[in-house]
Formats: sequence, C-alpha cells, structure tokens
Amino acid sequence: MPQPGSAHHVERQQQPAADERLAYEPPETVADPAEKGLIADPHEEAPWRIVEGEHSHGPRQTDVDPRAAKRAERQVAALFALSALATVGFVLAYVLIDLDSINSLVWSNRLLGVALALALFCIGAGAIHWAKKLMGDDEYVQSRHELRSTAEEREDFVDSFRRGTDDSGFTRRSLIRRSLVGAMALLPINAVILLWDLAEEKPGGPGGGLRETLWAPGVPIVTAVTGEHVRPEDLSIGALVNAEPENLEEIPEGPPRLNALADSAIILVRMEPAEIVSQQGADWDYQGILAFSKICTHVGCPISLYEQETHHLLCPCHQSTYDLADSARVVFGPAARSLPQLAITVDEGGYLVARQDFAALVGPSTWEPP
Repeated sequence: MPQPGSAHHVERQQQPAADERLAYEPPETVADPAEKGLIADPHEEAPWRIVEGEHSHGPRQTDVDPRAAKRAERQVAALFALSALATVGFVLAYVLIDLDSINSLVWSNRLLGVALALALFCIGAGAIHWAKKLMGDDEYVQSRHELRSTAEEREDFVDSFRRGTDDSGFTRRSLIRRSLVGAMALLPINAVILLWDLAEEKPGGPGGGLRETLWAPGVPIVTAVTGEHVRPEDLSIGALVNAEPENLEEIPEGPPRLNALADSAIILVRMEPAEIVSQQGADWDYQGILAFSKICTHVGCPISLYEQETHHLLCPCHQSTYDLADSARVVFGPAARSLPQLAITVDEGGYLVARQDFAALVGPSTWEPP
C-alpha cells in the first residue's frame, strides 16, 4: 500500500487524515452492499482519489534518450534471437547424438534440457525487458464498480487496447517484431520433436516400431541371465520362469539391448490345462505352459510376483493384478488392458520357441490405430 512521500498515496475524500497518511477503515459488512453504497455507480464520483506526492512518476532513460531506447531494442532482439538458436540447438542435439551408450544418453538429456530451458527463458526475459524498457510506462487508476461493463467502457477498452499496441512499439519496432515472431515460430518445434517419441511407428531400434519386438516364428526361448534353452518338462505345475529371446545377444550392448529386452522380456508359467479359462488366441499355450509379456501395461514396471493358487500376477509398483488363467485380464489396479500373450510351441529338438510376435502392444499404452 503506498505511503506518504511515494509517487501516489490514497486518502478518503470524506475523512482526510490529519497527517496526510492513508486512513483506511474496512466497510462494515452488511447483507445488501448496495444499501450503504458499497457498490459504486460507475457514473458517480469514486469514493477514492489519487493524490500526487512530492515525487511524481518520472520518465525512464529510454523515454528521453533515443540511443538508450535503441540499445534496449537490440537487447530484446538478441534475447529473442538466442531463443531461436536454442531451439535449433535442441533439434540438433536430438537428431545428431547417437544413443549408443549410457554416457551419450546422459549428455543427450542434459543438452536437450539446457536448450529447451534457454529457449523458454530467453522468450520470457525478452518480453519482460521489452515491457520494462520500451512499452508505455503510464499509470492508470480505475475505480471499482460492478463487474458488468457498460457500452462506454467497452469502447474505452478497445481504445486502451489500441493505445497499448501503439505504446508497446510492436508495429513501429520492426527488429523486435521480427525476432519475436521468429523465436515464437521455432519454439513449437521443441514440442513436436518430443511428441515424435510418442508415435507408434517410427524408424530406428530393433524391429523398427513399437509393435515389433525380437520375437518371430521359431525364435528360441531362453532363461534370463543364464541363457539356457527351455524344455516343457523343465517347468513344473505352478512354476514361473523369467525368459527372453535367444537373439537378444545379437543386439549391441547398452541402451539398444536394454530397449530390446524391455520389449521382449517374458514370463513362463505352467498350470493344469483344465484350469485355463481363456487365451488371447486359439491354443497359444503348450501343454498348459503360457507365455506373457513381463512388462506391466500401466507404466511399464517388470512383473514376476506370481500366486500359484489363484494364478494372479501382481505388479509391485501400483498393484495391478492380472489373471493369467483368463487371458491375463486385469482384475485389480490401474492397468487398463491385459498383458500381451506370446504364442508358443516346441521345435524339432523339443525346446520351447515362439510361434509369432506379440499380437498386442507391449508395455504402457500409446495412441492406438483406428
């Protein structure tokens, strides 16, 4: 609240304070504010007025010195130009850095974050500097009144908007206008680049798309960590085995292999064939052995907490629960769809192999095709 001696201070017309300080008493609360005139008529004189102090509001340096105004204009344009360069740097960092190691992945994230932060910061800093140094610096006071505007006030608003446009110098200062338009035009590219990762089909990575994994007809199933081939007799009733495709070893180590494993990791469970209520495809089991994706369809956590009696599989992250005897449908928790099932059989040597790739999307949901 303004104090005496400042550019402006407010005093009540009906009861001016003796020491010229602000004397404010909150109005008495009443059932009908209009009863005591608390809702002012916009056409009546306002109950408050502005009193000029000893030190009136003075002009800025950019208001009186054309060179200072030109210097401020160049500074604003430079900030907008820097924002545009940061956007270009974001795109280059995204496209040119190969994510072939953990170190390159870390640097990619750092450069993307710095470039995006710089692009957004320079837009904001340029707008603030523009407003403080070059836009109109007049102070306007409007008395409080009822919220509904009159026709005259609407006309005043249009006039004020036009004056504000003129005061901002947007139409006159072409350097600022062009640099701002350029920076704002490039800024959405950051979002487009990031949203590209949500596309269902895009080049790169094993299989080339989110719906394709390392599984294919005849790909042998091997145990995780040890890499041993699995025979049906190796699994007893109620057993659960973590497994993966044998061709995972063909993928280079580092992020490419980790990404491929995240898409292709499975669990094998065995139950009595008579206990199987339904499957996601006809005869996708082999002698009661079922294979499902190990990745939760909620947020992608790995799952292996199996309850033999109920055939329920529990995700440890958010407690999504799947009934493996009934097409791995969701029986509890936030997951919205079943775990994808992998159709399996045995090869000539009697080892478990895949009959095809997953028929459903592995992991958290993305945009589905029509």
